[in-house]
Amino acid sequence: MGARPLRRDALRSQLWPLPTLGVLLAVAAGVGLPRLDMRILRHIPPSLTAYLFGGGPAAARTVLEAIAGSLISVTALTFSLTVVTLQLASSQFSPRLLRTFNQDRYVQTTLALFLATFTYALTVLRTVRTEASGQPPFVPQLSVTLAFVLTLASVLALVIFLSHLARKIRVETMLRDVHIDADATLRRLLPETGPATTEGTTAPGPYADALPLLVETSGFLAAVDEKALLAAAVAADAVVLIDRCPGSSLIAGTPAGVAWSRTGAPLAPDTRRLLVEQTARALSTASERIPEQDISFGLRQLTDVATKALSPGINDPTTAVHALSHSSALLCELAQRDLSPRLLRDDRGQVRVVLRRPTLAELLHLAVAQPLQYGAADPAVLARLSMLLRELAWHSRPDQRPTIVDHLARLRATTAAQEFHPDDRTHLADLADSVDQALNRRWTAGAP
Repeated sequence: MGARPLRRDALRSQLWPLPTLGVLLAVAAGVGLPRLDMRILRHIPPSLTAYLFGGGPAAARTVLEAIAGSLISVTALTFSLTVVTLQLASSQFSPRLLRTFNQDRYVQTTLALFLATFTYALTVLRTVRTEASGQPPFVPQLSVTLAFVLTLASVLALVIFLSHLARKIRVETMLRDVHIDADATLRRLLPETGPATTEGTTAPGPYADALPLLVETSGFLAAVDEKALLAAAVAADAVVLIDRCPGSSLIAGTPAGVAWSRTGAPLAPDTRRLLVEQTARALSTASERIPEQDISFGLRQLTDVATKALSPGINDPTTAVHALSHSSALLCELAQRDLSPRLLRDDRGQVRVVLRRPTLAELLHLAVAQPLQYGAADPAVLARLSMLLRELAWHSRPDQRPTIVDHLARLRATTAAQEFHPDDRTHLADLADSVDQALNRRWTAGAP
């Protein structure tokens, strides 16, 4: 994924491209349709003209002025509601959820329809001629009729938009959308099978004097151009290791990876310089994280919602529990995927590029550490964390279980440090024991 896909992603996450396109199309239609009216209106059968606008020039101007005036007011209302929704999502849930809302095609389409109808009505209005103009009167009946149809569509769109907005700002809807996007990302990027263990599939390690590969710009690692990296490694007869995952924060002038000669011989100075330059161009940075190649971004968003809900100013543990449920589902899916480094090979099957992926231990820490810290005094949050570990333990492989055991120990220590009611303490202890059972492939029916 290079700069062009990044630009496409940036356009998809902005509110203005589709409304701008709607305005341009409306101007074109407002200029072209009145000319079409002049050519074909006299040839339209009377049975069809009965359905077209039948008023005179004054009535046509009144209708178009009313449409333009009302639509600009509705558009202002829609923009205001959109801004309020964005502010609510940012302050109540997480600033990183704004991207999900901005990408909503229905919001973009509704704004485009309102602005297009307003622009079209104004453009057609200039073609209506009255006797006072000194020219023969002209009413573009087809064009005015279309303006009326667009107005009806806008009214219907406004009603649906309000319903959609009321549903969109619900935290359950936002969590579902984040979950769907994250699930689609991991299904696209990660194979379903476990990590390979056969000879020849292990990622090679760097030499002690490996060449540092510096990045040119600061920001979040948004995408890695795999084809460009592979071509650069083959041209230099080298092996390239990128040890920063998409979503990592990069600082200009610091290494994002290393490279070394495939044969072990020192790389020539020109080869070293060219390899550093080509690698830097293959790593695209952005001012914000994007989900295209970022496996952990969805978990980051869900964890943000959980920690924000646990803040003293909001104090909504139920939302935190819901967010942890979605995190659990993603972690269970990730546990069944191959999280080992991605290996890119040349035509002879030799490993040339090694791309690091986040480990399950890192992903579990991302999903659990902050909710455990900020929700330590809430039994409901601790109970959901125990269930998360239990569910993940059931889906985990033997090599993944030590990290679950480690987080279970932290959870037990946190619970022991709190002053809970004895009933709550007993319930949490039973939940922790159920995690141990799941780690041993036992699932007790009726367990809490």
